[in-house]
Amino acid sequence: MSNDEPGRPFGLTLLAAAYFSFLLLTASTYGDPFPFMGRFYTGRPAEALVLADSLISLYLCLGILKQQRLTVWLLLGYNLLDIANACVNLALIPAADYARLAQVAVPEDELRLNTFVAATVLMLLNAYVLRNRRHFANRSPYLF
Repeated sequence: MSNDEPGRPFGLTLLAAAYFSFLLLTASTYGDPFPFMGRFYTGRPAEALVLADSLISLYLCLGILKQQRLTVWLLLGYNLLDIANACVNLALIPAADYARLAQVAVPEDELRLNTFVAATVLMLLNAYVLRNRRHFANRSPYLF
């Protein structure tokens, strides 16, 4: 890379690392029940949801590293869907169901707090992506 070409901002590298960690966290839940839009999925449907979520996270991570313009809008949509999913799950799935699956007590107020914190972090990520969308200058729709 020459001195004339702009490099990747460090913040984008950290963002890619965050989505890579999301990928690892999601992949580590393979085989476990998967809460999605107010319902726990088990077996094949849960495995399919984990696989889809992992592939999307991988695509987002690579798109961030390639500074792909399409990735900005996919990140925003993915984060908003994740927030909506968390809110719907919080509203429709009782804390007792989480406790039964986790085999530990899950206080409802802690579940609410964790959902609020996660939603706040995702909204801050969305704000960061929107503010720095100018760095996503690669107009190619293909990663490779």
